[in-house]
Formats: sequence, structure tokens, C-alpha cells
Amino acid sequence: MNVQDIPALNACLNAAATLAITVGLVAIKTGHKELHRKCMLTSAGLSAVFLIGYVAHKILVRGVHTPFGGDGMIKGFYYGMLFTHVVLAMAIAWLVPKTFYFAIKGDWETHRRWAKWTMPIWLYVSVTGVLVYLFLYQWWPASA
Repeated sequence: MNVQDIPALNACLNAAATLAITVGLVAIKTGHKELHRKCMLTSAGLSAVFLIGYVAHKILVRGVHTPFGGDGMIKGFYYGMLFTHVVLAMAIAWLVPKTFYFAIKGDWETHRRWAKWTMPIWLYVSVTGVLVYLFLYQWWPASA
């Protein structure tokens, strides 16, 4: 494994987190609390490993920005998506632990209220994380 492999690994971690979040949502909606708990813990673990990989990659490439190779409308779409992804990812770094905190305390009412906001934002950040990878490295890579 080398530094160029980290973005693909991170996209896989985001995709797996997306799946775990989705299964966890369906589980709680259908009354499967233990499955929900396991899925949310898995999502948090995957997201934490992603964050470690993301920071490690930025350190290893000395913060060099990966250029986007698309033009026209797709470029505007990409940067709009990237902006919302980054802003909401920063929010998720606070929202997820806070939402987990209420669950750990057994404050289910507060946990539910926070989760109604946290879950869709976390899901959006996970999905757009995969899309950012696909846009940058697969669909519109910058010319070398």
C-alpha cells in the first residue's frame, strides 16, 4: 500500500459507513434496537478510521490539493457539493459524538431529537465523501 491508495481506501470506508448508517436507520425504524446499536457503533468506527486515513493522507502529501479535472457545469456542481460536504463534515465531527453521548446516558428522548438531525447529515457526508473520490479520481481526474 502506498499514499496513492489512501483515497480509494477512504472512499470504501465512507461507503461502508453509509451502508451501516442505512441499515441502522432501518433497524431502529423496525424496532431492532440491538442491530441499530451495532450498526451505529460500526458507522462511528468506520468514520473514525476514515478520519485517521484522511488526516494521514493530507500529512503524507504535505497538504497538496488534488485538482478537479472537470469543466463547465460539472465543475460548479462538484465545488458546490465539496463545499457542503466539508462544512457538514465539520458539523458531524461534533454532532455524532453528542448524539452518541445521549444514547450512552440512556436519554432516549434527547438522543432521538438529535438523531433526527445527525443521521441525515451524517448520511449526506458519507455519500458525498464517496462522490468526491469518484469525481476527483475516477470520473474527472486532472490531467497529469
